[in-house]
Amino acid sequence: MEEYSSERRWEDMELDILVRIFKTFNIIELTSGISRVCSTWRLACSDPMLWKTLDLGLLRSNYIKIPSAPFVWVSDSSDRRLMRLLKVALGLSHGSITCLIFHFNLYLKDEHLIYTAERCPGLKRLVLPAWNRITKGGIRKAIRIWEDLESMTMPSIGYPPYIMEEIGKSCKNFTELKLMGPCDIIFASTLATWLPKLKVLSLRCSMLTKEVLISILDSLMDLEVLNISHCMLIEVPEPPASKRVLRELDETIIEKASRLREFYFCLEDSCIMCQRMKADEGLIRWYKYEEWSWRVDEVSSLSLAMEQHVEVAGGGIVLS
Repeated sequence: MEEYSSERRWEDMELDILVRIFKTFNIIELTSGISRVCSTWRLACSDPMLWKTLDLGLLRSNYIKIPSAPFVWVSDSSDRRLMRLLKVALGLSHGSITCLIFHFNLYLKDEHLIYTAERCPGLKRLVLPAWNRITKGGIRKAIRIWEDLESMTMPSIGYPPYIMEEIGKSCKNFTELKLMGPCDIIFASTLATWLPKLKVLSLRCSMLTKEVLISILDSLMDLEVLNISHCMLIEVPEPPASKRVLRELDETIIEKASRLREFYFCLEDSCIMCQRMKADEGLIRWYKYEEWSWRVDEVSSLSLAMEQHVEVAGGGIVLS
C-alpha cells in the first residue's frame, strides 16, 4: 500500500503563484540564481509579467569624477558586472521589456546600450539620465532600433540636435520628454525642428531663461503638458542691465501657457526643492539628496514609483 504524503515540493508550486512571489523581488534578487533552481522556477522567472519594466535604478557604477570628457572613470569590474547582469535579465525577458530605467549614476558604454537595445526592440520608455561614456554613434544606433519609443528621460547636453534628429526620424510615436539639466535656446529650437508633435515636456529642476520658456510655448503647438516646477527662471534684459532670477511668472507666460492642459510651476521660497536649486546655483546635484528624489516628477506619467526596495548603505548598489 502506497503512503500518501501531503508535502509539496517547491517545483510543484503553480506558476502564477511563483510569478506573484517573484514580482516582489528586486533586480539583483531576480538575477542572482533563482532561475537556476529548477526548470519550473526558470519558467516562472521568464514570465512576461516580470519583465515589462527593467528597473536598474538600484545600481550605480563604481566611478571617479575626472576633469576631462567623459568626466567619469569607471572600473572594468563595474562594467563587467553590469554586462553580466544585463545578459541574465535580458535573457530571461525574451524581448518583453517596454520600460527601461537606469540610475543617474550608472554610466553605460556603447556595448551595454546596444546589447540592451538589440534584446528589447519593443521599448516604449527609456530613462537614461547619464550618458557620459556613450558615443554619438552608440546612442543613434540604439534609437534606430527603438522605433516604438514614446518617452525618454535624458541628461542635458551641450549640442543636442543629433539625438533629437534621430528620434524625430526613427520614433514616429514619440510624444514625451524629460530633461534633467539646463535647457537653453539651442535645445528649445531643436525640439521645435525635430519634435514638433511633442505633447509632454518636463524641465523640472532646470535652469532656463524667460526667452527659452516663451520659445517652447510658441513653437510646440501640440504641447499639452509642461512642467517647470522648481526651475531657476532667469530674465536676460538688454545691456547694460544684468540678468535677474524671476520670483514669479509674468502675464505673458501665464497667457501663453493657458492653452495647455496641465502646467506645473513652483517658484516658492518656502519650497525645499526650490531652495536646493538656489543652493546648487541652478544645477541640481542629485547625489546630495534622497536616493529616490531624481525619480520624482509632478507629471504622473514621468514619475518613477519605487515598487521594489532594498536596504543598502547609501541607498544604492555599487557595481564594483
